[in-house]
Amino acid sequence: MRRQAPAAARNRQPILDVLRPRLPAQGLVLEIASGSGEHIVHFAEALPNLVFQPSDPSPEARASIDDWVQELTLDNVRPALALDAAGDVWPLEHADTVLCCNMIHIAPWEAAVGLVVGAGRILPKDGTLYLYGPYRRGGRHTAPSNEAFDLDLRRRDAAWGVRDLEAVAALAEARDFGLPEIIDMPANNLSLVFKRL
Repeated sequence: MRRQAPAAARNRQPILDVLRPRLPAQGLVLEIASGSGEHIVHFAEALPNLVFQPSDPSPEARASIDDWVQELTLDNVRPALALDAAGDVWPLEHADTVLCCNMIHIAPWEAAVGLVVGAGRILPKDGTLYLYGPYRRGGRHTAPSNEAFDLDLRRRDAAWGVRDLEAVAALAEARDFGLPEIIDMPANNLSLVFKRL
């Protein structure tokens, strides 16, 4: 049942390197759209003082996540929750950090809106919302590979596509988040770190 995503194997350590100094020493970390589960188990192994809550709307993804956790015998990862980021109600009322990697471009814009609204609802003051993936900056792609990826996404579903960094930042600002810390990542991706005001 365990799924493997080649991109997750490549980017999980660079993401962890960004997260490590920006996560609280203790607390609950909610991951939205955990996918195969490879990110969250990697983070949980490296950060045993934190409790991780994976989530995904897909039953197959949740089964993969739970299998990874069982295989690695991690006691700081909770069973995966069914959670639709765009939903009005999340099955969790509080988290100290919300993580979301590679989702908002492979989902309708409403999912990004729901993600920011939901994170704003459950995060405390100074809580962190972390987003990872490709973004356009100033209305332009940051690399030809991102432009080709964007075209492929939009061919597959017109509601998908690489998002404008400025639009995501404005969405977050409207929901009481500060301006993002922007960190360049491998393969023309970005880490965006928002703090709840």
